[in-house]
Amino acid sequence: MNVLYLLLNIVLYIILVYLFIQVAYLLFYSIAGKLASKEKFAEAKTLRKIRIFIPGYKEDAVIISTAKDAIQQDYPKDKYEVVIIADSFSEATLTTLKSLPIKVIEVSFEKSTKGKALEKAVEATAHAPVDIVLILDADNHMSPGFLHAVNNAFEKGYQVVQGHRTAKDFKTPFALLDACTEEINNHIFRRGHVAVGLPSALIGSGMAFQWDFFVSLLHNIGDTSGEDKEMEYRIIRQGKDIAFLDGRYVYDEKVAKTDVFSKQRSRWIAMQIEFFEKYFVEGWVQLFRGNVAFFDKVFQTYLLPRVMLVAVVCLWLVLTIFFFKEFLYITIGMFFALVLALLMGIPIKWYNKKLLMAFLQIPSALFSMLKAMLHIGKARKQFIHTPHGES
Repeated sequence: MNVLYLLLNIVLYIILVYLFIQVAYLLFYSIAGKLASKEKFAEAKTLRKIRIFIPGYKEDAVIISTAKDAIQQDYPKDKYEVVIIADSFSEATLTTLKSLPIKVIEVSFEKSTKGKALEKAVEATAHAPVDIVLILDADNHMSPGFLHAVNNAFEKGYQVVQGHRTAKDFKTPFALLDACTEEINNHIFRRGHVAVGLPSALIGSGMAFQWDFFVSLLHNIGDTSGEDKEMEYRIIRQGKDIAFLDGRYVYDEKVAKTDVFSKQRSRWIAMQIEFFEKYFVEGWVQLFRGNVAFFDKVFQTYLLPRVMLVAVVCLWLVLTIFFFKEFLYITIGMFFALVLALLMGIPIKWYNKKLLMAFLQIPSALFSMLKAMLHIGKARKQFIHTPHGES
């Protein structure tokens, strides 16, 4: 009995420490993000040539609107071009796209990934290199002046820049909840990290690279569905910085349905596991070499998704109230620290009745996360498409 009691206590302390470390990590960077001031970029003296890659897989519902929006940027027309990378689009969509002042590159793969699509696009445009390549998703719209903001950051010497991706609209309370998670991640993993001198995290779209550097990062990108994260590891391994264009927006359609949310999270969790396995050892090696930024990036693969962490901490709180009272006070403190860390990441202007309705969607989001975990194996073996433009 004493042995079982000892083992139980060891397990309980391991769980407590694991949760405490995660909450402390999020709270530290959330406070840093709150205290930070936005990095200023002076107006550039040189207008660099920019190529915008917009890869899409069966994105007929949104791609035409995105293409038309992209060509309306207030940047000199001879200094930027829009390239649609079309995977499995309908003939009608392709015909419409080809009537616009853009380039269309048609691709097809046995297993589609964004990394493969970008490699093909680089091959097709390598004869005409540019200064900067900007990656957008098929549903992204840029805010006015976004290309100028990117150019200003490159004038300061950055080779990689991440824009501030935010919600395009809130079709449902669930979409607002998804938008909140995006802003929390922006606050902690971009604004907060930059505040303490670490690189901003990439997010898959609204990210810009120096052309030659981008080509080198894509080399042998493989079948991963997390091409942005793979590039991020490669960037940080080299000691390069990543700027965050805080407040320079790329508008993104948020997930309005639980089934789509579940599919998306299956892919994200599978990607997190992939990079945990791939870089777990190297993360510690790089730490001992002094590359704290790389270790920090690997450490993020140890973290539970935010919705799941809230659920686990709440469950732990209930258990301590009824069964493990010796951990009660530290658990209460941990709970409020987590709530504070997350709420600081939500823009003040979003605090209204709609936000309360969004918070009521957390149980549905948690159920979707649990459902997503059942499909991780599938997500690791094949491409799972997150559709856009569905009501």
